Amino acid sequence: MKNVLCFGDSLTWGFDAQTGGRHALGDRWPTALSKALGSDVHIIAEGLNGRTTAFDDYTADCDRNGVRILPTLLATHKPLDLIIVLLGTNDLKEMVVGNATASVKGLERIIRIIQRHESHEMGASPDILIVSPPKFCETANTDIGALFVGGMEESKKFPTLHADLADNLGCGFFDANSVSKTTPIDGIHMDAKNTKDLGEGLASTVKLMLGL
Repeated sequence: MKNVLCFGDSLTWGFDAQTGGRHALGDRWPTALSKALGSDVHIIAEGLNGRTTAFDDYTADCDRNGVRILPTLLATHKPLDLIIVLLGTNDLKEMVVGNATASVKGLERIIRIIQRHESHEMGASPDILIVSPPKFCETANTDIGALFVGGMEESKKFPTLHADLADNLGCGFFDANSVSKTTPIDGIHMDAKNTKDLGEGLASTVKLMLGL
C-alpha cells in the first residue's frame, strides 16, 4: 500500500464558490485521484481554507500557516511515499505577502521541511510533487478583488517559478492549468468539474512517481 498526503488549501478542501460550501466528496480532487489510482494507494486529504505556505494570517479563526502544521502532519501520517503540495493562492492576498516570488520562498521552506523531517522511516524522505495552482481569472466579485490586488498577474508567474523550484530541489512538477481553470464566480477557486478534472489529470504523474 502506497501512502500519499495531499497538502493544500481550499482548492484541496473543495471550496464551492457558488454555494460558499464544499464540493461533494466525489468531486474533490484527492477523491478523484484516489479513484483513478485504485485500492493499492491510500490518499490522505489535508486541505484547509486559507492555508498559506509559510505566512501568518491574523484574520483567521485557526492557524493557516502551512509551515507550522506540516511537521505534525508528517508525524501523524507516516510512513508516506509521496506528498503532493498545492499551495500559493492565499499567499497572494495583499495582507499576507502579495507576490509570487515571496510565495515561492515559502514553498521552498515547505519542501525543505519535508525533505529533512525526522519522521521519515530509515532516513528516506517521501517524493514530493509540486502542483502549481490554476491562475486567477476575471471576476465581478469585489471582495475577492480587494483581497487579491494584483493577484491575477502574480498567479500567472506560478507555473514557471514552481517548475524551477521543482528542478532545483529534486521534486516532481505538475501545472494545474493544463487540466483545470478557475471559475469567474470568484476568480480563484475551481468549480466541481474542474476540481475533479485536476485529480484525474494528476493520476498519470502520480503513478509514475509511485512506480505503479
